[in-house]
Amino acid sequence: MKLQFSEKDEAFRAEIAGWLKDNLTGEFAQLKFRGGPGDEHMFPEERKRWEQKLAEGRWTCVGWPEQYGGRGLSIEQQVIFYEEYARAGAPGRMGHIGDGLAGPTIIAFGSEEQKAKYLPGILAGTEFWCQGYSEPGAGSDLANVKTKARFDEASGKWIINGQKVWTSLAHESEYCFVVARTDPDSVAHKGLGFFLVKMDQPGVTVRPIEQITGTSEFNEVFFDDAECDAGDIVGEPGDGWKVAMGLLGFERGVSTLGQQMAFQNELDEVVKLARENGAAEDPQIRQRLAQAHIGLKLMRYNSMRMLSGDKGDGSLQKEALIYKLYWASWHRDLGELAVDIMGPEANILPEAPYELNRLQSLFLFTRSDTIYGGTNQIQRNIIAERGLGMPKEPKW
Repeated sequence: MKLQFSEKDEAFRAEIAGWLKDNLTGEFAQLKFRGGPGDEHMFPEERKRWEQKLAEGRWTCVGWPEQYGGRGLSIEQQVIFYEEYARAGAPGRMGHIGDGLAGPTIIAFGSEEQKAKYLPGILAGTEFWCQGYSEPGAGSDLANVKTKARFDEASGKWIINGQKVWTSLAHESEYCFVVARTDPDSVAHKGLGFFLVKMDQPGVTVRPIEQITGTSEFNEVFFDDAECDAGDIVGEPGDGWKVAMGLLGFERGVSTLGQQMAFQNELDEVVKLARENGAAEDPQIRQRLAQAHIGLKLMRYNSMRMLSGDKGDGSLQKEALIYKLYWASWHRDLGELAVDIMGPEANILPEAPYELNRLQSLFLFTRSDTIYGGTNQIQRNIIAERGLGMPKEPKW
């Protein structure tokens, strides 16, 4: 893994920084530093237009191979892209699930027909995706899938029934990748399929979930005889677990760099407030700010280490297993640090309609970080069993 950037890389840095300076203006200026965690509900239409602006400059899907429309950037250049994106205050990506998860998964596991059908819309910033993994009652066990998919010979389509939950931006998405059980007699990770499902169709209902922040970034999604074309299952019936795990590899890989982009902006805002209200004079606050800075740098270097082992099919080195546990705990601590720096004002909303400021939203949102996407306890089990080869947790 290289930690130094070449002259070519620095020239690339100047190119992306210059493009962002020239284009994050006018109608897009209001989007600066918006759309991060706890703020994803803001400016959805404007951020979709921003995605199309990025596409005009060939700044979507920068890590994809050139043959599929990407730039085929090296790991170092992808790091630079996300660093400069954060430095410019560019908004949280509406297209990050398609760009960082659905697209790479279709490239790695999909058919040529699926690539031709779905990749152009992601590249152009005109079609957006959400993730149909979590289910009510399944807890953190991703394999505890109850949603069913049945192939109907008469129509030649897959018929999907079930419910997903905590589906971020489902209400803004054209497509959802759904893990469903194709073998009704199967259990756990066997007998699953990975489907590409159109959201705008009869039989798909999206119901927003109001969060503790008072906003709704994620949703419940119900599938009641929703249809999926025969060619829209990735891999064969029964391959769903392999494809789903491949996607999680991408989630822990390049897309983590985009996530750190938002974290850096939040840390900068916390540091700015500490300087303005004098909290930075407190030695303990200064120590915590330093720890947050160091923690974010460690996150970046570990991402680079993970990506250095990318095999192109979503499978990364075992170090990737620590990522969710690490960033969730770091982000929770940042939320607590933010309210400590705000002091008593963190508990006050001055007047109706009692809208939270961004750091209050950050604190409340980060309460969920160590729960969704697999709790810290589940993540420790994964590290122990898959990473360290320890015996499986006893079950009663």
